[in-house]
Amino acid sequence: MNMERTIRVTGRGKLLLQPDTIRLKIDLCDRDVTYEGALQKSIGHVKTVRNAFVGLGFQPEELKTVLFRVDAEQENYRDKEDKVWKKRLVGCKAMHSLKIEFSKERDILGKVLASVEWKAASAEFHVEYTVKDLEDAKKQLLAKAVADSKSKAEVLAEAAGTRLGELLTIDYSWGEMDFVTRPMNRFSGSFEADEMSEFSAYDIDMDIEPDNIDAEDTVTVVWKLA
Repeated sequence: MNMERTIRVTGRGKLLLQPDTIRLKIDLCDRDVTYEGALQKSIGHVKTVRNAFVGLGFQPEELKTVLFRVDAEQENYRDKEDKVWKKRLVGCKAMHSLKIEFSKERDILGKVLASVEWKAASAEFHVEYTVKDLEDAKKQLLAKAVADSKSKAEVLAEAAGTRLGELLTIDYSWGEMDFVTRPMNRFSGSFEADEMSEFSAYDIDMDIEPDNIDAEDTVTVVWKLA
C-alpha cells in the first residue's frame, strides 16, 4: 500500500511592537437603596466623566460603554421568630464600564486622569498601552509563524534526504488576540469635595515609557514530502 509521506511542523511567530496607543478603562460603581437611585447616580457620573473628556478635546462618542448592569444586593439574616436564615434586599449596585483610546503621542494621560478622577469618586482606572493597527500586527505575526514552520520543515526534509512538496493543511486556532502592556494596570481615586478645585487644576506629569509588547502565536502546517 502506497502511503503518502508528510511532515507536520509547528511554527512560532514573534513580534516586538512599540506601543502607540493608550487604552483607558474606567469602572464606575454606584450604590443606593433603590434601583432608580443607583441608576440615576450612575447616569450622573457617566455624564460628568463624558463632559470631562469633551473638555479635553475628545468627541462624546469616543467614550464607549463596554458593560452596564444594575444588580440587587442582599444580605443574610436570622429571623427572630422562626430562627431560620433568610435573605433581604439592602440596596442596588450599578456598574458602568467605559473605554477610550487615544494616541500615546498626545501626552495627555496625566491631564485625563486629573480631569476625570475627581469627577467620579467611585471610579477605578485601568491603563493599557497597545497598538492602533491591530489587524496589521496579527497578519505580521501569522506570516512569521508560517515562515518559521516552513523553514523548520525544509531543514528536517533536507536532513532526511528529501524535499518539501505540496502544502496540504494549515492548522490554526483562531482566537481573540490583543497586544497590550500594563505598566500601571489599576488604580482608583476618591476625593473629598473640598479637594476638587485644587486637584482639577493639577497637571500630573505622567513620565511613563511603556515596555515593548512581546507578541507570540503558532500555526501547524502539513506538507507532502517529494
